[in-house]
Amino acid sequence: MDSTRAVTRVVADFATTVLDDPHASVCVGLSGGADSLALTATAVRAGLDVTALVVDHGLQEGSDHVAGRAATTARELGAHARVLEVRVGTRGGLEAAARDARYTALDAARDGRPVLLAHTADDQAETVLLGLARGSGARSIAGMRAWKAPWGRPLLRVRRMQTLAVCTELGLAVHHDPHNRDPRFTRVRLRAEVLPLLDDVVRGGVVDALGRTAEALQDDNDALDGWAEAVWRSAGTPDGLAIAPLHDLPRAVRTRVIRRWLLDVGATEPTHRVIAAVDRLVVKSGTGRAQVAIGGDPGVRTVVARSGETLTVRLTAR
Repeated sequence: MDSTRAVTRVVADFATTVLDDPHASVCVGLSGGADSLALTATAVRAGLDVTALVVDHGLQEGSDHVAGRAATTARELGAHARVLEVRVGTRGGLEAAARDARYTALDAARDGRPVLLAHTADDQAETVLLGLARGSGARSIAGMRAWKAPWGRPLLRVRRMQTLAVCTELGLAVHHDPHNRDPRFTRVRLRAEVLPLLDDVVRGGVVDALGRTAEALQDDNDALDGWAEAVWRSAGTPDGLAIAPLHDLPRAVRTRVIRRWLLDVGATEPTHRVIAAVDRLVVKSGTGRAQVAIGGDPGVRTVVARSGETLTVRLTAR
């Protein structure tokens, strides 16, 4: 029972230090796979009041039976359990649409409680590599945070082999999702091909090293975001964003100020391309594009333009 005791200590420490309540009432996102089963079991053993939320995406035949079995297992472990049926859209591809539907359902069902998610060190490594490969910048390479209310990830330093060991030790029947072996999905190929190859080339330690990289970048991002937040608060005006306070800032801070302002005026997770285009309005007065479309409400075209020494927002019906 060594793995079960070790992972239980990790979860108990998370509850005490992060949630500030060793007996907190929490939800756990449960799929029936090894990671989420191990999290559910060890959260109960750690003394938390656990409600397992099982999302049935309806993407595979028999998914309702898989969800039902997972809920039954959670109850046998001493947790409460609910099955949440969702409809998955098509926006952004199957993986992204399923993720959006899942998080929306979990958020609606949590009833003010934190939701613990079973992402492991291996998942974190995959996330960092994806961000690096896509050139998404420090925010993406920083990976997933252990705590970003209401989402908690207590297993980010726990390896997938440990969660499998927990399930073996406790005699839990694990559901093996066929999507997790389907090479059409980028993460599957990273998991099955890229990470093992990297581990072989550098002679081990890749997953832990990528996890340390993510944590270091999170600290850097926090410092830069704090600086940018202070500038944004002073540069924001009723008419828009004053440009003069941005001129002498390092680009890493200036683009963060722009991102913060874009979110405030209605942009939805502005991309690197959009932020860079708005940044050009700041640093190249009188040149380049006169305005930049920034997304937001699908029924309205939202653009940013430069008016003298101020960035302004204009809305037009589509």
